[in-house]
Amino acid sequence: MTTGAAIRLDHVAFSYGEAAMNFDAAIEASAITAVMGPSGSGKSTLLNLIAGFETPQAGRILISGMDVTRLEPAARPVSMVFQENNLFAHLSVEQNVGLGRSPALRLAAEDREAVAGALDRTGLAGKEKRLPRELSGGERQRVALARVLVRDRPVLLLDEPFAALGPALRDDMLDLVQGVHEERKMTVVLVTHRPEDARRVAQRMIFLDNGTVAASGETEFFFEPDGPAAFRRYIGTEQKVALPPEIARKTT
Repeated sequence: MTTGAAIRLDHVAFSYGEAAMNFDAAIEASAITAVMGPSGSGKSTLLNLIAGFETPQAGRILISGMDVTRLEPAARPVSMVFQENNLFAHLSVEQNVGLGRSPALRLAAEDREAVAGALDRTGLAGKEKRLPRELSGGERQRVALARVLVRDRPVLLLDEPFAALGPALRDDMLDLVQGVHEERKMTVVLVTHRPEDARRVAQRMIFLDNGTVAASGETEFFFEPDGPAAFRRYIGTEQKVALPPEIARKTT
């Protein structure tokens, strides 16, 4: 089973029209790293660059020391879960998960065993034949997570996949991600706008502001009284209402 891979964004430049971004960051292997920042700061873009859905205008992206800057997404050792979960409405749960092993759904016995194992690990055993419309929002995200588990890649990118879930379901999914991470030790990069989610599961954080890395380091450092000023301003002006009391007190 694959363990995590280190990621390096080496002065990676990208722009959407007039919005210029330049990312220079190192993401630790086998850790959960939360990516936070104001809307438009480049959180999803950073993930899309790592995954290969966007191509930088300058700089390099390295995974386990290998330059993947020009590789197609399918050639990178990366899986990604989006907020909208990207399930095929006409395929059953087990078929949607099976796509992680074979886009043509030509599954050998070991593939079917891997699918069954992933469904069991994500709490979906017994729901193999259901269609996505017959599932709850949390269950659909579990299908998306099961699909990336059968891919067994060393890097897992999560682009606010639980943002639409209620607090209890979101906590359940975060616990599931944390549990899977402890078992497989893959590198997890989680985009979130909730400081409490980052503090719950992430060992490290990257804070983006105006298309650059404003701060990075251990998660707990961000919540200390002398933590990064840009992050403290962000949670003080935009996030305080969502913070647990013990965190909110540190920002006042």
